[in-house]
Amino acid sequence: MRWLVGWSSIAASFGTVGAVGHHGDGRTVQPVGSQLLWGDPDPLWAVGDWRPDEIRIITVATPEGAPTTRLAVLGCCGATDEQLRVGLLAARGGALRHLTAWSGSYTAVVQIGRRITVAGDLAGARPVFHTPWANGTAYATAALPLADLIEAQLDIGHLAALLACPETPEALGDGTPYAGVKRIPPGHALILREGSREITGYEAVASLAVAAAQTDPVSAVEGVRDALVEAVRARLTAPRHAPETLPADPGPVPGMGPAERRAARGAPVPGIGADLSGGSASATLALLAAGLPGLPGTVLGHGTGAGERLLAVTFNDLSAQGNEDELERARVIAANPRLHHVVVAAGEEALPYASLESGPLTDEPSPSLVVGERHRRRLAAGSADHFVGHGARQVLDAHPARLADLLMDRRRRHLLRPVAALARAEGPSTHSLFVPLAVYRAARRLARTSYRTGLETAASLLPEANRDAPGLDTPADASLASLTWSRPGPAARWLTGEALAEVSVRLQEAAIRPASVQRPGEARARAALARHAADQRILEQAAEIRSQRLHAPYLDNQVVRAARALPESLRVQPGARAAILRRVLAGAGIHDLPPGWGAPSQATSTAAGRIGLRAALPDLIALFDAPLLADAGLIEARVVRKALRAASEGEPLPLDGLAELASTELWLRRLVTRRGTCWTGTAAPRQRAVAGGVVPARRTLQA
Repeated sequence: MRWLVGWSSIAASFGTVGAVGHHGDGRTVQPVGSQLLWGDPDPLWAVGDWRPDEIRIITVATPEGAPTTRLAVLGCCGATDEQLRVGLLAARGGALRHLTAWSGSYTAVVQIGRRITVAGDLAGARPVFHTPWANGTAYATAALPLADLIEAQLDIGHLAALLACPETPEALGDGTPYAGVKRIPPGHALILREGSREITGYEAVASLAVAAAQTDPVSAVEGVRDALVEAVRARLTAPRHAPETLPADPGPVPGMGPAERRAARGAPVPGIGADLSGGSASATLALLAAGLPGLPGTVLGHGTGAGERLLAVTFNDLSAQGNEDELERARVIAANPRLHHVVVAAGEEALPYASLESGPLTDEPSPSLVVGERHRRRLAAGSADHFVGHGARQVLDAHPARLADLLMDRRRRHLLRPVAALARAEGPSTHSLFVPLAVYRAARRLARTSYRTGLETAASLLPEANRDAPGLDTPADASLASLTWSRPGPAARWLTGEALAEVSVRLQEAAIRPASVQRPGEARARAALARHAADQRILEQAAEIRSQRLHAPYLDNQVVRAARALPESLRVQPGARAAILRRVLAGAGIHDLPPGWGAPSQATSTAAGRIGLRAALPDLIALFDAPLLADAGLIEARVVRKALRAASEGEPLPLDGLAELASTELWLRRLVTRRGTCWTGTAAPRQRAVAGGVVPARRTLQA
């Protein structure tokens, strides 16, 4: 786990400047295992196993006595030193957007005298947190260190909102699971001046009164292509790193080669690799990284260097059926000589919910915790720098609520193909005949519903979410349910009435609070992207392998910004993501793709989830025998145990909701049993986050 942390205080105004990490009264405190980037009065540290090239500091020469002007960029950034210097000068004048326009995934921190600016990303994969501390403000790219710093307790109300409405920013607000630790929204920056803080956005918000100018589809797709190529190039041109030396190789093992022995020890392969699932997102990255027919600016035109082959990793789940077509497409793509194909076969040991007791403590709870071991086995066979296709669905696809945006712009004809596809997905039945009309009515209702009315309606319906909850939704039902300003999450059906009522109050308060309202489709799409980006961040921590870096270019600022320029009429068409990526590859000179490329593959993961739940049922029942969530008043243990047994027997229940409950309970147990703290020094906190190691009773907390 890697993070940066710093703070800004008013101490320097009174002449208290001394050793690095001084508290307001002169005592010292600093993070454990930290690397100091710059010192007092507003220090900044990098913590964790950062690579040398992942930390870049640019300082602009200033006259004697002038304020210090410098920029720290942490992560993978494709900008040159001169571009960073220009961006620093622009940020000094207030143009914060320049700090987010470079290729790659990174966090930028600017210091101009006593003014500190920390820019978050557009998706939310690199968030920024802050909390009041020592007559000032501390900030970090992880919430847990700040919670340790202020000895925070759990915010049970936030956990309730996270389970009840995970894709509703109005319910989550700017909170975190730790009381007192706040998060800045995606697309915003945190500005600190001698301890005072300000949160400002750096992206323009679309107007509700005037339709945005429609970008030409051809140029919009070209923009996505250029952004993806630059994102891949930023990783390819970075210095290569060999994995750190782990326990010695035991020597020849019957049936195992060097790569298999390395994977068994948990060490990645040197070089660059990529997922190759047979789907469109990962295949696009693998083909671009392999340089077919060549990526400009790399050695001999080969995307992975002269004589170097890209390691393409395909995960073969032996316990689930129905993935034969994906495996065949992966084999066809990997037949190219510039790809070295590795198939990781796994059985019950890699199912969801496997090895729950062995995972690490992550920064926050996430459904990714129940599949951490599954992904870790796949990534162990990967490379030191490994591309993953996560985020492509949320970045390129259209959220169903975008149909309402089309109606607001009077583009009704663009609704014909998506509603016809939903009707076909329902199959030949009487119900499918009414799907187009139902979808049109729901989209029109959302287009005519104001932001305040939509939230108030959702708040009034939320307390009933745990009564007479329906089973699994068909594609049409899921789209109809998404055509609202807010909808309950899959875990809401198992929350207590008290928890749902508390989240309902949050929505009612948000409805009357002034806000910069976007179009419903755009707002829902951004919320879904932020939710997925947060899950991706926690997945990287849950499945972390030392010396390995996971790269998700679809979540880069440059790619997200280019994708937002795609016309809505292009997004809402069936198979839009595969069509866009096909044109991206065609623009890069790659035309030969296997039949069926881009076909959806959600059914396979759903089947694996049900098999994994059935195999791990005894452990899950034990997990919810005396759950901490029940002690906090969020669930009734008996109800959840009954649901687990019913789902294992094949009853149509939302497995995503059960995964969220299991992940949150698992995270709570890991949190309260942890040892140590993130800080050291004479003024280090005496207690870690969740002091005392217990979950506070619900009745002791305020909403």
